[in-house]
Amino acid sequence: MREYTDLNTMEQVDEFIANHPLALIFISRTGCSVCQGLMPQVQELLEDYPEIRMGHINADHLPSIAGRFSIFTVPVILMFVNGKEYLREARIVHMDLFEEKLSKLYKGFLEQ
Repeated sequence: MREYTDLNTMEQVDEFIANHPLALIFISRTGCSVCQGLMPQVQELLEDYPEIRMGHINADHLPSIAGRFSIFTVPVILMFVNGKEYLREARIVHMDLFEEKLSKLYKGFLEQ
């Protein structure tokens, strides 16, 4: 199974988004049970989307991430296409709806 890239500084976050045309960032906090349950589900889902690069940010280790992306709760999934945010899911993520949105976005990107 593909692994998340840990992003620990704002510079790493910015470089990750800039260097990957399809970049998904998963933002969590230590001790968040919803985060711990959702993270492997997203990881498994992304096996079907090999062009998407996966990044992980622990908001406890990088508190400035909240202000940078207007994050008010965790978990948050942000999907960037060519550096622009196209998809945002927060707290309770319905995986079937998330997959539907992700699939449309992915197919649209590949057809460019």
